[in-house]
Amino acid sequence: MHGGAIIDGVVMLTAALACVILFRRLGLGATLGYIVAGAAIGPHALGLVGDPQGKLGIAELGITLLLFLIGLELSPARLWRLRRDIFGLGVAQVVLCGVALSMVVWGGSEFTLAAAIALGMPLALSSTAQVLPMLQSAGRLHTPVGERAFSILLLQDLSLIPMITVIAALSRAPPDPGAPPGWVLAVYTVIAVVGLVLAGRYLLNPLFRLIGRMGERELFIAAGLFCVLASATVMQALHLSTALGAFIAGVMLADSPYRHELEADIDPFRAVLLGLFFVAVGMMLDLHVVFERPLFVLGMAAALIVTKTSIIFGLTRLFGMAWRPALGLGLLLSQGGEFAFVLFAQAQGALLIEPRAASLFGAVVTLSMAATPFLMMASKRLRNAPPNSDTREGPSGSDGAAAIVVGYGRFGQTVAQMLTAQGLTVTLIDWEAEQIDVSAAFAVKVYFGDGRRVDLLRLAGAADAQLILFCHDDRETDAAQIAEVAEAFPDARIFVRAFDRRMVLRLHGAPVAGVVREVHDSAIRMARLALAALEVDEDEIDRAEVKYREGDVARMQAQAATGDLYAGAEMMFRPRSA
Repeated sequence: MHGGAIIDGVVMLTAALACVILFRRLGLGATLGYIVAGAAIGPHALGLVGDPQGKLGIAELGITLLLFLIGLELSPARLWRLRRDIFGLGVAQVVLCGVALSMVVWGGSEFTLAAAIALGMPLALSSTAQVLPMLQSAGRLHTPVGERAFSILLLQDLSLIPMITVIAALSRAPPDPGAPPGWVLAVYTVIAVVGLVLAGRYLLNPLFRLIGRMGERELFIAAGLFCVLASATVMQALHLSTALGAFIAGVMLADSPYRHELEADIDPFRAVLLGLFFVAVGMMLDLHVVFERPLFVLGMAAALIVTKTSIIFGLTRLFGMAWRPALGLGLLLSQGGEFAFVLFAQAQGALLIEPRAASLFGAVVTLSMAATPFLMMASKRLRNAPPNSDTREGPSGSDGAAAIVVGYGRFGQTVAQMLTAQGLTVTLIDWEAEQIDVSAAFAVKVYFGDGRRVDLLRLAGAADAQLILFCHDDRETDAAQIAEVAEAFPDARIFVRAFDRRMVLRLHGAPVAGVVREVHDSAIRMARLALAALEVDEDEIDRAEVKYREGDVARMQAQAATGDLYAGAEMMFRPRSA
């Protein structure tokens, strides 16, 4: 069995790699590639891998990790800024689309009302895993359209828990004799939520602070996974949703200075497991059922896209959006989403629908997701609203900050404060836990993490930043590291603090806007003060500074050209004794 599991894993990963690469090249997105890979190798096609239900159970951990990362995004400040779009527009979209699509399913098929609700309600959810990467790659995540798309997707992801509750209430399955009654579950929910919040405040933050002082990244990864799995396990033991537990764990740490480090460490696990989840979903698709009723699948997918586009267009117009971006947003969110597969499985377990219906509507969701890239291309002009239409203030904090300052010590503090004095928004990152604690005492928010890592910089908003300033006390940074950051964020101008002349030479040729030796200008300033104290004329002091700087630049050029630190030694001004 162990050998069989390894072979299954190799087959799944091989198919996933091949299909995702192909679909990415075709511009159709990774999610659809994973689903097609699963359908191809599953028991209903080539039959290379079996037991899709068992593999889906393991891969559902990816959904748990996704909800944890969504919770990390929900800092109180961001919730407050987006409150109208999240809790107004988002709730209206989920409710109206859920009701409308349930009626479409009920009227266009032979399903009972309960089954139509169990099938139509999940169709109101769009694909977070597909839409957000498309917005990020297009650089539109922090535009008005992108922010409203994020707000709606966030509320949709949060609505997963109430939808599971509705399906459980409609369930025809015999009750689990070991499950507690409903009022007890309600009490358990309140106790669990309060307990997890208290644990986050008094246990998790001190734990991450301790690990931060140790500087061990492996411990951070282990602690982050422990946080997710422990909260999910507590909820499972109480017969509650594991996804709710992971989400609460994320919210507990949303304001933590260790948030970006946790996101960077957990996201690779989330990406792999979510990919395997989609592969398992593809394996569960009964293609024979789909081929039996191709017109139904096409018609229902078209009805899904038209219904959601119309409702979202109307709602966003009511919320003050111009018609062009409103229509573009409706098309952008018109597909079904990954959580629909989770809810179809819940409905099947509740005996509301048969496996054939789950496969049929799984194909509807898959087809609508396949249509999204084409709809995006067709709606490109519509989504590009005319200038000065529907503009709003950009996001604050780490979301859309103009500058990212890596290292908030004595050097970085001065740089960050001058930028802030000019009215720029600045995100601060440091890997010294003690520095973070000291900054917090002065009401300064500093995030924990290694700011040299591209994945962490991306999570901190570097894709939208105009400046990235490496102000940390690090003597090992070289041109290759800076080049990697510059390649990932080509629109940001990069500045680097250099410890000494050797480090400046190591950074020679790096794609930077400027390199500053940390004591160079302050030493020149002191020399000027000393000369002024000897009553040297100001013009003479200026000429001395220019002469020194020109000689220093000439020496640096000679050293960089030859790679020899002693090159240009004859240009030095050597002190003379009296």
